[in-house]
Amino acid sequence: MNRREFLLAGAPAIQTSPRVSWRLASSFPNSLDTIYGAAEILARRVEDLTEGRFRIRAHSAGEIVPAFEVLSAVQNGTIHMGHGASYYFQGRNPALVFDCTVPFGLTARQLNAWLYHGGGLELTREMFADFNVINFPGGNTGAQMGGWFRREINSLTDLRGLKMRIPGLGGEVMSRMGVTVQVIPGGEIYPALERGAIDATEWVGPYDDEKLGFHEIVKNYYYPGWWEPGPGLSFYVNRGEWDKLPTFYQEAFETAAAEANQAMLASYDAKNAPALQRLLDSGVRLQRFPDDVMIAARDTTIQLLEEAASDPFYRKIYTAYSDWRDKAYRWFGTSELSYAAYAYGSDTAPSPV
Repeated sequence: MNRREFLLAGAPAIQTSPRVSWRLASSFPNSLDTIYGAAEILARRVEDLTEGRFRIRAHSAGEIVPAFEVLSAVQNGTIHMGHGASYYFQGRNPALVFDCTVPFGLTARQLNAWLYHGGGLELTREMFADFNVINFPGGNTGAQMGGWFRREINSLTDLRGLKMRIPGLGGEVMSRMGVTVQVIPGGEIYPALERGAIDATEWVGPYDDEKLGFHEIVKNYYYPGWWEPGPGLSFYVNRGEWDKLPTFYQEAFETAAAEANQAMLASYDAKNAPALQRLLDSGVRLQRFPDDVMIAARDTTIQLLEEAASDPFYRKIYTAYSDWRDKAYRWFGTSELSYAAYAYGSDTAPSPV
């Protein structure tokens, strides 16, 4: 629905609706325009669709709430809403990882399909109800890179003893493979890497990593980011505040959130390719994780997921997620993979027309 159609459909509601102002706290610094930018897209579209009567002001990480306290702040009503990656808060409920990403899990397209059409959003909302929060898909980076390492990783043994910034279930996997894991907000990674507090880090991909300047310190850039094949972000809204909104405002919000969700992925897809080339031109060495690292990581992931599945709700969401993943892999492995293997990786791939 375009703006004119939306406004015409809700014109009477706009004229009689109250003015509402919300504060949004992001888990990301505003210097990272694409990942933080989803919150700004949401705010602009909500304001536009309601002719300025419903306004949301976005705040970057640490401005009013620390990056890893966004969910708690929304829950207790300190802020109206937040924007973050749900695996940041997995200590409060391990099943929160399924709202974001798990190693060797769903890609961005597969996650959106599960959330919007496979019952995933209903399941995650059942989980967030315990936090007095209603959640909305809020962006995706696409498959991420494997990160930056001071030394080359030629085998699984080379990981042992490394100090690495990596959150989520991927961090737990790395920990079991001998890595000393640290969880550091995006804006604090560069100085930690620069002063040697960490030996390696991951963030998102070429565009953001270039902005953060990791290539100025280390040159070994690894792929694939097996721990984040399609990490979805979320908008978190305090349930009480949501229930106060007129229906028209709720519809405007949902429309804007869906746009922001898609816009982030498209933006990263557009920006990462030229950024990767710039990094390579600057002397960055592109490296692939060895097979023994990939095998050990996948085996460890399965073990961790199964260990947590003793909780009934975790088992419920894990089973639903896994069933969807298996079906998605079967389809994508048939069509997408065969095409990609030829078109992306073959020396004989046809030149663009």
